[in-house]
Amino acid sequence: MALWSSRRRGYAVGAVAITAALALSACGSQSAGTDSAKPAGSAAAGGVQLVQPGKLITCTNLPYPPFQSKDSSGKVVGFDVDMIDLVAKKLGVTQEILDIDFDSIKGGAALNAGKCDIAAAGMTITDERKKNLDFSDPYFDEVLGLVTKKGAGVTSLDQVKAKGLSLGVQAGTTSLDMAKAAGIEAKEFKDSGKQLLALQSGQVDVVLQDLPVVVEWTKKPGFGDSFELVGQVPTKSQYGFAVKKGNTALLKAVNEALGTAIKDGAWTTSYEKWMGAAPVSTPSPAS
Repeated sequence: MALWSSRRRGYAVGAVAITAALALSACGSQSAGTDSAKPAGSAAAGGVQLVQPGKLITCTNLPYPPFQSKDSSGKVVGFDVDMIDLVAKKLGVTQEILDIDFDSIKGGAALNAGKCDIAAAGMTITDERKKNLDFSDPYFDEVLGLVTKKGAGVTSLDQVKAKGLSLGVQAGTTSLDMAKAAGIEAKEFKDSGKQLLALQSGQVDVVLQDLPVVVEWTKKPGFGDSFELVGQVPTKSQYGFAVKKGNTALLKAVNEALGTAIKDGAWTTSYEKWMGAAPVSTPSPAS
């Protein structure tokens, strides 16, 4: 959920980790569509089969700034949105966002049911998820941030456990995996917004979340008066976009669009826009 180097999965995390003032924003594209399954069969460029004619439907879980979230007008925007917009452009279609539970995304249920064509949710590439999804090349490096009240005196998960503090994580994420590995029974929340509210309302003492999301939190009015980023947990993992297993045509188009974006500077431009700093490194383009 690495400093700005390269994952949640394939990006440069080092710069962001150092400054809590990074301008992390949101990600998404067009508004969410219906939550009902849609029949596949409409072909786009390169013979890619899409759920609906003229659309590349993206499953995500809102809010998850700076990867995807709604702006003041209600439009879904962010880093992931920018990247998938490039894929849609390559296919000659437009992107549409579908907001659903993360569990339906990571387990492949949404893709298998024909609800969407691609999953873009700041999603970590894991061996377990590979059983149900086919992932793109990594596009961002993952580092988690530990947040608590000022003066709490903790900077690590080991200290959270030793002090008997309550920990909040987002359900189904690598933050939950890290908590379990540390021997902590964490309280789970469906999205990052509910997780933040739990911290602010005192339901939990500490939260663990992807660093870009945490940095975005630090920009909220009054947040820094009571809370602070106290630690970083590199996972050595990376983020990837995902398609239904066996959808090689769409996966090829995604990797080609990512590769082009990395080579022509579009990836860097979007990174700087949403992360508020230049990347320390970039992911390797698809071969």
